[in-house]
Amino acid sequence: MSNVYLLLGSNEGNRLNWMQQAIGQLGIKSGNILRRSAVYQTAAWGLSDQPDFLNMVVLLETGLQPLALLKNIQEIEQLAGRQREIKWGQRTLDIDILLYEDEIINLPELTIPHGFMQERRFTLAPLAELAPDLIHPTLKKSIKTLLLECPDQLEVHTYEQQ
Repeated sequence: MSNVYLLLGSNEGNRLNWMQQAIGQLGIKSGNILRRSAVYQTAAWGLSDQPDFLNMVVLLETGLQPLALLKNIQEIEQLAGRQREIKWGQRTLDIDILLYEDEIINLPELTIPHGFMQERRFTLAPLAELAPDLIHPTLKKSIKTLLLECPDQLEVHTYEQQ
């Protein structure tokens, strides 16, 4: 079994519900959810003229190899109505593989560790909540150090459900 950190995000429709459904589907299709971060809210990154995102990180224990896990994740996103028309555009559900054990994978369809995680505060904040001392396999820095050094200045705060 392998430990995998996944980032879940949504900024369309009932954002919290999409992420809760994704956690349920991950548990059914992909493995066991061992831990989950709080839910964080932030302005959209990359394409800013869209609703705020909710994001969280989950620690998944899986027997799936990385490409099989990616396939499952994409099926879960499709069940939620995910459209891939605009890069960094609005979406019902986005699930990214951040880390898969200490694997380093560079394929056209999959890069692990996630290529942008060190540049995104909305990724590092929930990941640091779960694994602050985890060492990034290529940058050789802890997640808490990457968060301190993160160039992204978008405000990230825990989500208060209304």
